[in-house]
Amino acid sequence: MSNILITGANGQLGNEMATLAPQSAANHYFLTDVAELDITDLEAVRAFVQANRIDVIANCAAYTNVDKAEDDTATADLINHKAAENLAIVCKEADAFLIHISTDYVFQGDKNIPCKEEEPTNPLGAYGRTKLAGEQAIATVGCGSLIVRTAWLYSSYGNNFVKTMRRLTSERDQLSVVFDQVGTPTFAGDLAALLFKVIEEQLYLQHTGIYHFSNEGVCSWYDFAKEIASLSGNSCDIQPCHSDEFPSKVKRPSFSVLDKTKLKRDFGVTVPYWKDSLVICIRQLEEKANQTV
Repeated sequence: MSNILITGANGQLGNEMATLAPQSAANHYFLTDVAELDITDLEAVRAFVQANRIDVIANCAAYTNVDKAEDDTATADLINHKAAENLAIVCKEADAFLIHISTDYVFQGDKNIPCKEEEPTNPLGAYGRTKLAGEQAIATVGCGSLIVRTAWLYSSYGNNFVKTMRRLTSERDQLSVVFDQVGTPTFAGDLAALLFKVIEEQLYLQHTGIYHFSNEGVCSWYDFAKEIASLSGNSCDIQPCHSDEFPSKVKRPSFSVLDKTKLKRDFGVTVPYWKDSLVICIRQLEEKANQTV
């Protein structure tokens, strides 16, 4: 029996992990968010890990508001960088293992080929810089770690592009969505399933370092929005537009596709196609909507 700490349990990925945790016969899961454990407080993390004899920490907590991070870089750095460092320090002290979630935004995203793990990083904004700093801090501390970079995360929980597009395409007759930013949507349920497998089968004992995970396939935000509207039964006229038509404080990667070859090889997983996973998420959202009626 191992003790597993999940941080950021109220977020998209954390909620998905919470649905899987009861299925474990081998491990005990502690599901925490800031109210239960403030991971920016090193002493609080140390006390929690010692008191509960934690063997593995899966850090699902993050500051993910890309635009707001430009104005509130200190908070983004505290959560994305310093908190990750705290977890790494305590893991090293306790001989525990750290699984940490990072992002495609550590890359500049100006190439037209999928990014591999070892490619040079060059984040374009504060969010990417703070997430990269978190990765680097974990490496510097030197605890046993597995860093999984992901992209375009969505789920039936919290706020995300899928829920926003479902609402807007139901309310409006016409909508413009950028077509010059390309990547891969990632269903948080699929990422959670990977992490659960890694934890339950103790695959982290054989494979450490940085890995990439997103769903299979490639699309633009425009293509993504069209598919969301179609699956939701919304007839909104969605038109493609350029990024510069929506001025932002941060430049986003134009080609943000992650190469998953290493992950599929080492962990022996089949990664679902993004459209197939979107169907599952839309179904979940519709079931939730029916439950509230």
